[in-house]
Amino acid sequence: MTSEPSAPRHVILSGGSRGLGMTLASALLDAGYCVSTFSRRPSGFTESLADHERFAFATADLAAPASLAAFVKEAVARFGPPDGLVNSAGIAVDGILATMPEDRIDAVLAVNLAGTLKLTRLVVREMLTTNRPGAILTISSIIGLRGYSGLAAYAATKGGLDAMTRALARELGGRGIRVNAVAPGYLETEMTHGLSVQQTRQIVGRTPLGRLGLPGDVVGPVLFLLSDAAAFITGQVLVVDGGITA
Repeated sequence: MTSEPSAPRHVILSGGSRGLGMTLASALLDAGYCVSTFSRRPSGFTESLADHERFAFATADLAAPASLAAFVKEAVARFGPPDGLVNSAGIAVDGILATMPEDRIDAVLAVNLAGTLKLTRLVVREMLTTNRPGAILTISSIIGLRGYSGLAAYAATKGGLDAMTRALARELGGRGIRVNAVAPGYLETEMTHGLSVQQTRQIVGRTPLGRLGLPGDVVGPVLFLLSDAAAFITGQVLVVDGGITA
């Protein structure tokens, strides 16, 4: 007697329309996952996958809890309760804290920290309805691990997500749900396009591997931490930065 093949695992991914999130969405599909993702607006990438049987996209905003709830409900209806969550969406805000407008501080806190917490809560509730193991993975940043001038607000959000990772790992470990984070260094994405040539040279000069990271450099660690190969890893922040924090 042959057993029936298991259904593809379902991963919810925030911010999968462009940049790192787009790279992760593509890699997850290539690895055989069902992928539900959202962003504030569609992109050429999401539109190109409109007919893909294992891909679902909807517009939603991390700063708008009602839209997150609607997105998760739709994702579960399409592919069933999620087996994994990848928190990838975020915004970059830089500037000296003393002169930073309050609305910019509020925006980065609402999206990067509060929004990610609220999305994670929604997904955890769905995970807990099953008896299956699961994995939650958050894209953090080395900015939350080291001090960088002009990035106090952004660092506060990423440091908060690292703390969330450790606490939630203890909270959910008994239910078989692993919680980890990946902390990339400076990547060649839309978030670093504002760097000057001099700033880029300085970063590359401080990086032992001698280059900025690429979104693809994060794919392997993410797929590993989502997989059964990482079954005994939880509560960890894996740094992927070319050695700049060594």
